[in-house]
Amino acid sequence: MIPFLLLALPVASQTVRDKIEGAFFGALVADAFCLGSHYEYDAKVIKQAYGGIIQRFMAPGESMGGTTHGVGWGRRNYHPGQKAGDQTDYGEYNLIGLEYLASRSASDTSPIRLDGLIPHWKERVTAKSWGAWLCTQTKQTLAQVWQNVPYDQLGGNSNAMALRHAAAYAVFDTEEGVAKAARTLMFTHRNSEALGGGEFFARVAFRVIHQGLTPRQAIEQVAEQMPRYKEKAKQGIAKFQEATDPTKPLSKEEFVDDLAMTSMARLWDVGKSEPIKVGKASPTEGTLPGSIYIILKYEEDLIGGLKANAMVGGDNAARSVAIGLVLGAYHGIKAIPQELLSTLNARPKAEKLLRRLPLLRESSEL
Repeated sequence: MIPFLLLALPVASQTVRDKIEGAFFGALVADAFCLGSHYEYDAKVIKQAYGGIIQRFMAPGESMGGTTHGVGWGRRNYHPGQKAGDQTDYGEYNLIGLEYLASRSASDTSPIRLDGLIPHWKERVTAKSWGAWLCTQTKQTLAQVWQNVPYDQLGGNSNAMALRHAAAYAVFDTEEGVAKAARTLMFTHRNSEALGGGEFFARVAFRVIHQGLTPRQAIEQVAEQMPRYKEKAKQGIAKFQEATDPTKPLSKEEFVDDLAMTSMARLWDVGKSEPIKVGKASPTEGTLPGSIYIILKYEEDLIGGLKANAMVGGDNAARSVAIGLVLGAYHGIKAIPQELLSTLNARPKAEKLLRRLPLLRESSEL
């Protein structure tokens, strides 16, 4: 079997179309890798369960007795209706975004409207077929919709980063258009830090796709433009440099990625039974630098990066979309092995829907 890394084409040979498709499917593949270990906070448990590095998509809690240990929330199957090759709730939200955008006119590049999106979202997350976890913000926003809260006032104040805009690059050809879409699609959140984190990676991926920047170049540029996240970006970059410096003790650690993420984090007392290291949980203050760390360390190894993120555990799916989005955009769709795409359950439908979008229609010359 040819190693995954050797299947990638030279980055310079990727077209904009390749990069847009790579961004979308990179996000889904990254998320699918996390389904088995999502909310397992012990990286040692994950490695032992998988017998090393994850090699294929896993069902929820597969090889771990069917459950994972969500610190503070107990051991359970967080995605009881999902199977290997499916998505966590993070991936499902990106599919919801794709479905909504594909339901519009094939030439519609107008901003996303909540009065069109929310009815579709409500139908999807309340359907019996929804097998993924329903996060607190989703439940809270559903309750608000049932109470007829105005759409522009929806959402809770969670600082958890939840990227849902992977399909937006196939619709909007300006950075501002994609950034606005990223914020709108995260309508279950009102916290400015979380919304800004989504915008941060929206801009990074856009510059990788359309300006030919490397992830490192795009991250540094966007950090300068969005100074609120400058220190967090620097933190992720510095930790990447430490972890890859052979003279530093961190580089020699067996669980280097796990230690790198937790070393950037404070303890988060969520009022439950156990504290969580923010670097492995969903708050933007840990998810953003943690995602940057993985992106930079595995900049030239797309699949290696997606696997490494899954192996760290915690709320790895929160990081997965950002990581898969940026690295997928950088390497393009052809860098994702067919043996992975063929076992990604959403792929057939997603491919058809993507081809309906303005920038990926068959007549497009991208």
